[in-house]
Amino acid sequence: MLKRLYHWILSWADSRWGATALFILAFAESSFFPIPPDVLLIALCLGCTTKAFRYALICTAGSVLGALAGYAIGHFLWLAPSGEFTAVADFFFRIIPGFTHTEYDKISEVYNQYNFWVVFTAGFTPIPYKLITITAGVFSLNLPMFVLASVVSRGLRFFLFAWLIWRYGAPIKVFIDKYFNILAIAFTVLLIGSFVAVKYLIQ
Repeated sequence: MLKRLYHWILSWADSRWGATALFILAFAESSFFPIPPDVLLIALCLGCTTKAFRYALICTAGSVLGALAGYAIGHFLWLAPSGEFTAVADFFFRIIPGFTHTEYDKISEVYNQYNFWVVFTAGFTPIPYKLITITAGVFSLNLPMFVLASVVSRGLRFFLFAWLIWRYGAPIKVFIDKYFNILAIAFTVLLIGSFVAVKYLIQ
């Protein structure tokens, strides 16, 4: 089923509605859809390299707006307008052993402590981004920071794809398919590690 869905998404690259499909896919993937927008973005960029950066911008915009939708899903399903836990939250508190309100507060504290880096890591690496957007809403992550981290991470990822294809053309697709995720993880680890190192050197 996923394979058929994957090929159906790729088929939009040959349609005049390709850019619209890219925006919708990027939006949906950030909140609930399983197929990442990268596959259609790469196909569209290969089909017209002169529009590569335009496609990257469309993909970034759709993804960030979808991230806000994911945030809303997590926030409003978990917390009522009064600030109390919803029936959904109470259900998880009951069925997950050891998951108490105290544990929830501890996880929330850690999540908010590393807020930018949690969102950035999921936005740039292969970690399912929708999981982070929804849990960001659950833990009421600072919204402006959430948007900033989303714009930076998603923009960096999609514009890097666009630049690689614009610069090197079709042959770079093999490299992206084979090595990009590994390099993205390594880059993120080094980036976060460098900031942590600077923080401790300053102290």
